[in-house]
Amino acid sequence: MAITLDSTLGELLKDPQAKAVLDQYLPGASTNPMVTMAAGMSLKSIVAMPQAAQLGFTKEVAEQIIAEVNKHVK
Repeated sequence: MAITLDSTLGELLKDPQAKAVLDQYLPGASTNPMVTMAAGMSLKSIVAMPQAAQLGFTKEVAEQIIAEVNKHVK
């Protein structure tokens, strides 16, 4: 299944390759204590939060992560 902005952060974190891509773009994101609270949220919802932008997780970054992850999805 392909990752989209409607996918949840939890879906992204379940896949080791996707998790590695997330950490490549946002170092330490997968181990941040706040991740468990946001795991059920869609990527679209997360990037809409001002706190996400402050951490560098913008819609553009999310789209780059999605594109990189989806290169490896069969």
